[in-house]
Amino acid sequence: MAEFTDARSIWDRRFAQADGWLFGLEPNRWLAEHAGRIAAGSRALCIADGEGRNAVHLARAGVDVTAFDLSGVAVDKAVAMAAAAGVRIDTRRADIAEWTWEPDAYDAVVAIFFQFAGPDLRRRIFEGIATTLRPGGLLIIEGYGLQQLEFKTGGPGVADNLYTPQTLVDAFQDWLVLASRNGVLMLEEGTAHRGRSHVISAVLRKPAA
Repeated sequence: MAEFTDARSIWDRRFAQADGWLFGLEPNRWLAEHAGRIAAGSRALCIADGEGRNAVHLARAGVDVTAFDLSGVAVDKAVAMAAAAGVRIDTRRADIAEWTWEPDAYDAVVAIFFQFAGPDLRRRIFEGIATTLRPGGLLIIEGYGLQQLEFKTGGPGVADNLYTPQTLVDAFQDWLVLASRNGVLMLEEGTAHRGRSHVISAVLRKPAA
């Protein structure tokens, strides 16, 4: 089985027991490098956004952000982070498997390390992303690759949950690739993502028609 058992309790506990912020206060670096592609005033959805670091980063740039996470503890911390930053985000506690993907609702989707999802759920999530993005909308995505099984510096430790470059090619056929990366780098994201890591990242534009 590729999904975690009792994932909500696991994540509530991890976020509650973290010394500070489990994934740090700073946004994911891949998002930070490409957030300028999302115009101020546009609508963005941050899926499985944890304590809100990515949503808050976008909100500071004037983006209208909706963010959700399975963990109520994480959502409470996201609300606190946004308040401390002086920004507003529409923050919700929701299971991604039950999220309603409103058609053509967002100009951008941010999908960073949501790798509790096995192949079947991941396929449905990718289909949902394609549905909820408006034509011409952006997907900024990053996840661990298979070599992460050797590094063991974060992630689920389940091969089925990890990415290959083909994972994104197959899921988003005919989308324009604006940027991509398949490599090993040092992550320093709180205490949970730290050390030498294999990541696969992309910025993709949904076809306009």
